[in-house]
Amino acid sequence: MMTVTLKIPSPLRRFTDNSRAVEVEADSVATALEQLFILYPDLKLQVMDDSGQLRNFVNLFHDKVDIRQQQGLNTRLHQGSELRIVPAIAGGSDSRLSALELSRYSRHIMLPEMGIEGQELLKSASILIIGAGGLGCPLGLYLAAAGVGHLGIVDNDVVEESNLQRQVLYTIDDIGKPKVDCAAARLRQLNPYIKISCYAELLTSANAMQLIEPYDLVIDGTDNFPTRYLVNDACVLLNKPNIYGSIFRFDGQATVFNYQQGPCYRCLYPSPPPPGLVPSCAEGGVLGVLPAIIASIQATEAIKMITNIGDSLSGKLLLYDALKMEFEYLQIEKNPDCPLCGQHPSIHALIDYQQFCGITTSTEPRSYQDISPQELKQKLDANDPLVLIDVREPYEREICKIMPSQHIPMAQIDAHMAEFNTEQVLVVHCKLGGRSATVCQQFSTQGYKHVFNLTGGILAWADAVDDKLIRY
Repeated sequence: MMTVTLKIPSPLRRFTDNSRAVEVEADSVATALEQLFILYPDLKLQVMDDSGQLRNFVNLFHDKVDIRQQQGLNTRLHQGSELRIVPAIAGGSDSRLSALELSRYSRHIMLPEMGIEGQELLKSASILIIGAGGLGCPLGLYLAAAGVGHLGIVDNDVVEESNLQRQVLYTIDDIGKPKVDCAAARLRQLNPYIKISCYAELLTSANAMQLIEPYDLVIDGTDNFPTRYLVNDACVLLNKPNIYGSIFRFDGQATVFNYQQGPCYRCLYPSPPPPGLVPSCAEGGVLGVLPAIIASIQATEAIKMITNIGDSLSGKLLLYDALKMEFEYLQIEKNPDCPLCGQHPSIHALIDYQQFCGITTSTEPRSYQDISPQELKQKLDANDPLVLIDVREPYEREICKIMPSQHIPMAQIDAHMAEFNTEQVLVVHCKLGGRSATVCQQFSTQGYKHVFNLTGGILAWADAVDDKLIRY
């Protein structure tokens, strides 16, 4: 007997568990088909008639030659023979795609790996995109254009001018409007044949399971650690694939979690870094075209997953360096001791992810206080004795600054701490309030008694006090 390969066309893959190729041991075409039908009995009715002959609308090619012109089912095979089943495809009236959709998606349908069946699978699929920012925008564009039947978008933010450098769904006319509304309007213009659901809310432990449950898979386009762990945990608990992507400066990452028995995000990163150690894109910057590259990889993984083609990134972490134009792949092992997806999981429900990531909340005890932009303005106008410390990076201060303020980047605080008296009133600010909160805690731990964090950072100051400041 010889090992031969039978190639299964896309219209018949639903009878072969979506297998594109099946290997059997056989010495003739008839024996090969018998072995195939033993593995997949339902396929026989699609290929053979009642007399045991190939149906008139089914051709069979041996090494790319039609066997009807040779010895038919008695054709002898050799080691490595390739048999390809080729049924007639009308592409017509019984398709779930309309005539206009068949025209729109014709470049997909021409692909042998996709065909009409693949496009129909896309139409029946549902994907939840979490985050409508740098990654979410190109994700939305490409998945809508590809014909994914139902897209959900979760984001509670509004469009800002600094978004327009990379968030390609939006225009200057969208500034100040909810991102999900602008995204949905743009995507409906791109493809009126799909459904788009908008969730203008923050993803939390209270709503994540409800939002994610109706969708086939989730794509993570977020930019903070609490939400990444939340998305991961909810996907594992709901048994949903999680397509991950991240960007920073000139570097990007992508992989697939909780798919094909593969690892989850906790297998790769069991615990988050301390708050403030890893800057966000808002703090460290990002090359404007980088999100499009990583998002297109995420979208590709989603399309492959839905249509059952190609190899998945599950178990592989893709690294991209834009400056060197290099891609690398690292192996990710599933951790048998993972508390979420391991052999003996200890996590069975969503948790407080702000607390898990070490981010202080208003209900937690702490040794510094918050101060609003309005309260700081009153103190400055009254010439109250205080020191205003800006802990942002130098390039940020060149864009905008609050005067009078003293500039000490966060990484240099320890070296300058002794310059201040423990009895002084210290008000610390950054862009949004995260880095400054960390610095406030540093001061308080060292015995400084009157430490305040500017709530919302300099952007809140621009909103509430000085609208002439340039936002970034």
